[in-house]
Amino acid sequence: MHPVLHSWRDELPAALLRISAYVGGLVFLSIAAAHIFQSPSVIPGISTADRSPWIEVERPYPAFALTIPEAAGAPSHYAIRRHDEGGRKDILELGEPDGAAPYLQVEIYRPGREIATFADAKAEIEASAAALAPTAFTLDPPLTSKFGPLSIVRFDTARGTPRHCLAFVRANDDPRVQLSGWFCQGGSDFVDRSTLSCALDRLTLLSAGNEPKITALFAQAELNRTFCGQRDTILAPTPKYKALWQALPSRAEPRRVGR
Repeated sequence: MHPVLHSWRDELPAALLRISAYVGGLVFLSIAAAHIFQSPSVIPGISTADRSPWIEVERPYPAFALTIPEAAGAPSHYAIRRHDEGGRKDILELGEPDGAAPYLQVEIYRPGREIATFADAKAEIEASAAALAPTAFTLDPPLTSKFGPLSIVRFDTARGTPRHCLAFVRANDDPRVQLSGWFCQGGSDFVDRSTLSCALDRLTLLSAGNEPKITALFAQAELNRTFCGQRDTILAPTPKYKALWQALPSRAEPRRVGR
């Protein structure tokens, strides 16, 4: 056989093996590229649907203050939460959230586009106090305050320290603002209605920003202020007000939530 034909027959199997290897490599690379560049699957744990629309401001600048001399020494906290749709909640807390001692929380909610109307009093309290696992809801007659009549709901806590609570809600349409919260304490005694009214008598405005109607609302409230019954002709002969907190044996600066 001619030497050239002999060489070609000898090298054919090796050439076929190399071609097969090249083709196999291309197929493998194609499959790998398809896996790499295909659309990633959605991970449920980081879905935007699970993200809360409310964001807490890291360094809140207080817009409201709550000064209660009898609560000197009680822990206080001020928080501001903002909604993606423009809403804002200023939350003032005085006392321990879970304890037998008195605990007061006041929330001033100025909604944006996230809601069209406010919920009714019972639904509002059930939602906002969900962390306390409220039970035994009881609707009370409205309570007079410097802001106007308050819707009142009594409830007990089923989580943490057993407590009796007196919750309140008042919503305004113009300006759109809702005042809500609750006053809780442990033991067998219920929070007195006049005690809650007295506490809210001390809620004042520090700054309304570019909302003049909020300024007008609080200015009118100050005109209606009774200073815990001192302006009431019936209550005037009695002590100025019932103690909102256990009086401390030593004198101390008044506790003020806010700046």
